[in-house]
Amino acid sequence: MKQIDFKNGRTLNIILATALPMLVAQILNLLYNIVDRIYIARIPLIGTAALGAVGLCFPIVILVTAFTNMYGSGGAPLFSMARGKGEKEEAAAIQNTSFFLLIATSVPLFLIGELFGEPILRLFGASSEALVYALPYLRIYMIGTAFSMIATGMNPFINAQGFSLVGMTTVIVGAAANIVLDPIFIFALGMGIEGAAIATVISQALSAAYVLKFIFGKKISIPVSILRFDQVMRSGARILNIVGLGMAAFMMQFTNALVQICCNNVLADVGGDIYISIMTIVNSARQMIETPIIAITEGSSPVISFNFGARRYDRVKKAILLMFILDFGYSVIVWLFIRIFPAKVIGIFSSDTTILMDAVPAFNLYFSTFIFMTFQHTGQVVFKSLGRKGHAIFFSLFRKAVIVVSLTYALPYIFHLGTDGVFAAEPVSNVVGGMACFITMLFTARKMLSEDKGNLNGYKKTEKAF
Repeated sequence: MKQIDFKNGRTLNIILATALPMLVAQILNLLYNIVDRIYIARIPLIGTAALGAVGLCFPIVILVTAFTNMYGSGGAPLFSMARGKGEKEEAAAIQNTSFFLLIATSVPLFLIGELFGEPILRLFGASSEALVYALPYLRIYMIGTAFSMIATGMNPFINAQGFSLVGMTTVIVGAAANIVLDPIFIFALGMGIEGAAIATVISQALSAAYVLKFIFGKKISIPVSILRFDQVMRSGARILNIVGLGMAAFMMQFTNALVQICCNNVLADVGGDIYISIMTIVNSARQMIETPIIAITEGSSPVISFNFGARRYDRVKKAILLMFILDFGYSVIVWLFIRIFPAKVIGIFSSDTTILMDAVPAFNLYFSTFIFMTFQHTGQVVFKSLGRKGHAIFFSLFRKAVIVVSLTYALPYIFHLGTDGVFAAEPVSNVVGGMACFITMLFTARKMLSEDKGNLNGYKKTEKAF
């Protein structure tokens, strides 16, 4: 497959060449993640209740994604910077270390989910009725932890080397398998919610197998190598670099999980299990709607990092501007659509028309300021791509942990807004947190890109490459 050259050519063409395959991959990955919910919601008699139960598992699934993103999103920009400087051995060492971290972390996460699944779900707000569906789903789903982390965590390195079509194919393999297997296991074999989890695990395994075959093969520019014990012992500083930069991506997902836990707890108290099901629909819709934004920003990230490492600052500025324009244009179009046709979007995830009376107002309130998400995504990705881990972590925490969590409790209880208060917390954070992140990014990037500092502003090569 053709490799993208980040050094030459028009910046827009490079971004699109990276982002479009990634967009297809993100869309398929979205199907990968939400097709279970679509089928589960249509299980006769128990569909709505089962969908809410799966929503209770979201925080654990998000936490697995958080660790995956920490190593993938943390290692890939450093990998690109090293490649931009022509330091192939250092780039290889960063990639190998990230792969080790993914494998090493998947084991304890799997054990925690299996051994402590029930008390964790109860802590997240699961009732005894919901636990009947949530616990079996979670225990089966956690079997695929390593598969999921390998497939998702190594994709940024594949894309960073210019093989965006391969990155897309890794997702196609799993998504296609999941779409085919879900109805077989759920309905044909009569396995219900457990069948959905089994189909997901098999699909994750197929994606991981494809990724492993490619990253250890000869077609990739810098293949992966397994670290020896002595190499692991010498990789402490490099691990800190990866984790430090990836902490922003981790905190973004971690705070998403925290917000979901808080929302489920408050909704269970002020609205009951039906509102947990509605929040599950809202979150599924948000994932679907945000997908192109994530594809554009993540597709721009290796372009920004590579040219920043090569000190080609004009191309960095152009990539940031183009990324924002593409994101904002899409956001306006999709915001208008979801404001005009909320019931159509909700209908994708649930055929239960009895919940529309409550779901549509909640949906409209939650997405009322969706356009402002563009500012948050753009700022976060630029910070990450330029190695500004402190800024990226702060604004991840500020929007979710500070604004959303506090408002999730304050609006329903102090201001007596009930369930509306829970759904109103997100739009307020979009405006306040998104604009704060974006404005700070503008000033920070302007200063960094107008001065030749002679280093990578936070990234230091501290060890001899393996």
